[in-house]
Amino acid sequence: MTGIQTGKVAIVTGGSANIGKLFSHALAGDGANVVVHYNSRKRESEANDVVNEVKGLGVEAMAHQGDLTEIAEITRLVDATVERFGHWDILVNTAGVIVRKPVAETTEQEYDASFAINAKIPYFLMAEAFTKMADNGRIINIVTTQVAVTAATYSAYAGSKAPVEHFTKAFAKEIGPRGVTVNCIAPGPQKTSFLYGAENDQTLAWLAGQTISGELGDPVDVVPVVRFLAAPDARWVTAQTVYVNGGMISPIN
Repeated sequence: MTGIQTGKVAIVTGGSANIGKLFSHALAGDGANVVVHYNSRKRESEANDVVNEVKGLGVEAMAHQGDLTEIAEITRLVDATVERFGHWDILVNTAGVIVRKPVAETTEQEYDASFAINAKIPYFLMAEAFTKMADNGRIINIVTTQVAVTAATYSAYAGSKAPVEHFTKAFAKEIGPRGVTVNCIAPGPQKTSFLYGAENDQTLAWLAGQTISGELGDPVDVVPVVRFLAAPDARWVTAQTVYVNGGMISPIN
């Protein structure tokens, strides 16, 4: 697929670390210019490193900091992108947070944060895309395999990701006449600090055992799916959720 995104401009939320960093590299490798969004100012150095690495692939890139739970910051991100590059073609929503607690132990603050980060951000980024994304663009929302399983202690996480599937279907219909596709990817558990921060050795081993190979996924396993859904040839794939989870189909208790 090398060069298929030449001249395109991609925004990757949470693009400075973990799976978002891989997506930034992959899209740049396909020729896209990349806006590496990061939330915390503590990640500024990491974001700048990704920008420099991406530029080494022969494309342009910039870092952009912002707390996207504030709608004004979402607008600022999109407007900065269009101002710098003149247009916007691809959005990959990777920003997320895991709360792993029983319902009875989840605080109001944790609940609100889960929905603000996991649901509100992609919703209002798509709202910006309605008028500001170029025709024939691509929107990819990262959800989670947990939306399809019975998962004790994942209520706030899976519950705040599940609406994104419905946002995706509705928005695919709304923006589709302009040739823009909107899809979800639902990864299974992966070897990232994002997952490790919410689990312990026992639960990680149990999660690995739910996959066909008996292993946790590697974030690189999701990259080919992002590249495919972002590709110009994927115009007939929209309003879908693609599961990338190593065959993890058993309910999680």
